[in-house]
Amino acid sequence: MDVVKEVLEKQKRDLEKYKPITVEKHLECRLDVGMMLCVDPNDLENKELKNNKENYLTALTRDNTQLIINAIWELQTERVDECIVAKLPAPTTVLPRLRKVPGPKPLTKWEKFAKEKGIKKKTKDKKTYDQVLDKWVPAYGYKRAEAEKERDWVLEVPKNVDPNEDMFQKKIDLRSEKVAKNEIQRMRNIVRARKVNVPRTGYLGAEAASSSQLLTAVTVAKSSTASIGKFQQNLPKEKEARGKGVKELIPGGKRKASHLGDQPEKEANLDLIKSVLNKKPKFDVEKAISLQKQDARMEREANEANNTGKKAKKGKGSRKAAKKPKSNRGQRAPGKKTHIGRKRR
Repeated sequence: MDVVKEVLEKQKRDLEKYKPITVEKHLECRLDVGMMLCVDPNDLENKELKNNKENYLTALTRDNTQLIINAIWELQTERVDECIVAKLPAPTTVLPRLRKVPGPKPLTKWEKFAKEKGIKKKTKDKKTYDQVLDKWVPAYGYKRAEAEKERDWVLEVPKNVDPNEDMFQKKIDLRSEKVAKNEIQRMRNIVRARKVNVPRTGYLGAEAASSSQLLTAVTVAKSSTASIGKFQQNLPKEKEARGKGVKELIPGGKRKASHLGDQPEKEANLDLIKSVLNKKPKFDVEKAISLQKQDARMEREANEANNTGKKAKKGKGSRKAAKKPKSNRGQRAPGKKTHIGRKRR
């Protein structure tokens, strides 16, 4: 009997570890299987939360997770690579995001071409056998360059090449050109995917500039000098760019420069000198008569004052005589030095 009792107790303990998959709730939980979200509207039991917080929250989380798993097993399943996979439905809950959901990655120029032509990507072997070195070397990566340096310790100079040319440096330059070409192609793919406008410099996938745009660029470049393109020579059969936005692009186009006209600079300077030297002074008769009458009146008043012994009246243009300072009108302050420095005899 003791053995049977021990087996029953052990089975009971094992059953307590694994709770049933059925969960009972007073209010039904709202499930969003596509988002794998469970919203529990039931109230928390404050008494159990205060007494045994960790165990209560663990049990509550377990029950809600069990509800989500039960809903997932009700979906249609299929087997993929020896695994059972359930196809989730579209989510119904809208969650706020800082950025929009990323879309599918756009194809590069080569990927688009390969898809149209039906070209499939082939996997490369990580290592290849080199017959010169008689060993396996990496097919790509940084260790491949070390293997090539060990293999190509001497290079043949072709007949149509300068014998003094460094073939090793030429090989390095070719590799650098390939790297730069790949980088430009990568930037073109980024520009094409983002659909942004780039400067028309002939790089990054920019379209060829039109004739009017090239003409505008030439005009702006010629006028970007201190003389606003005055002394820049014109190209053969060159046309001047015209349009509303051309003057705004020219630096200093709004600045007025009187000496930058159609007339040569030497002739313009000579005309300026002649106009200054040949300029005749203007003679105002009325102003001269009024000044003469004023001088005669002042002279007459001065003569009358001399005859009568009185001071002449202050007239326009006369100067008042400065008064001499009067002496012996004040007391000397005690202790004040009258002479500063060496006393004269």
